Amino acid sequence: MQTVLGSGGQIAEELTRELHRGFTRDIRLVSRNPRRVHDTDQLHAADLMDAEAADAAVAGSEIVYLTVGLPMDSAMWEQRFPVMMANTIAACRRHGSRLVFFDNTYMYPRTAAPQTEETAFEPVGRKAAVRARIATTLLREMAAGNIDAVICRAPEFYGPGKTQSLSNSAIFNRIRKGRRPLVPLSADTRRSLIWTPDASRAMALIGNTPDAYGETWHLPIDPDRPTYREMIDLAARITGRRIPSTVVPRWAFGLGALVSPAVREAEELLPRYRQDNIFDASKFASRFPDFRVTAYREGIARILDEQG
Repeated sequence: MQTVLGSGGQIAEELTRELHRGFTRDIRLVSRNPRRVHDTDQLHAADLMDAEAADAAVAGSEIVYLTVGLPMDSAMWEQRFPVMMANTIAACRRHGSRLVFFDNTYMYPRTAAPQTEETAFEPVGRKAAVRARIATTLLREMAAGNIDAVICRAPEFYGPGKTQSLSNSAIFNRIRKGRRPLVPLSADTRRSLIWTPDASRAMALIGNTPDAYGETWHLPIDPDRPTYREMIDLAARITGRRIPSTVVPRWAFGLGALVSPAVREAEELLPRYRQDNIFDASKFASRFPDFRVTAYREGIARILDEQG
């Protein structure tokens, strides 16, 4: 059995589809209120903050995918993520399950230097500190030989359906709705975005590749790394219409943070939009050369073609 902890989000749903399509139909979906993706999916309601509930959710699993997402709330992250990681590790150790952890890049330095799997953590901000803490916890358990695990790390999302990211909400979804895209800080810094179905497909592949364990893997992206200006120009060519945009300066976010908790939480991430973001996924490309990565043109076209 392969178990998805934190089912319901875009990454987890796409992961479930890929596991069903290519690896197994013996799938357990775990969340507080799980919903089937396929008729054969097994549903298990659990709160991973509860150690006994986490243990029961993992029991009988060969591979466990930890894909839990939380709202952008620093206090909630500090309270919940370390406990959920500890409970998941303990459950996997007890039941001999392999663990696949879906991670992000918040703990990486806020510089234009290329990010590889060997990049040292330099967390700045509360959410970055939490992500560094839980990744380091797992890395220590892996190094000690206490758990057979693998870390799958992804940069900022863009994608279809319920995909949530600043790029989706401020750029592509606004273009799709005929509204002016809002570019954070700079239109001319290079961005590394991952197509969410690619992230899920790659995670399923890594999880079912025994010799991939014991390492960190950057999930695959289109290596072109366009700027937001280039992405908006690409969207204009796809739609056949002119798309004016607005660059939102740093001071505007500061004003917004005074009245909006959501903007206040997003402020921690803004320095990452001031310079190039170079996420290096060459390790994955070398190990899995036949994996088809979605090009930006194809991904953007699919988002813009969505209804609603």
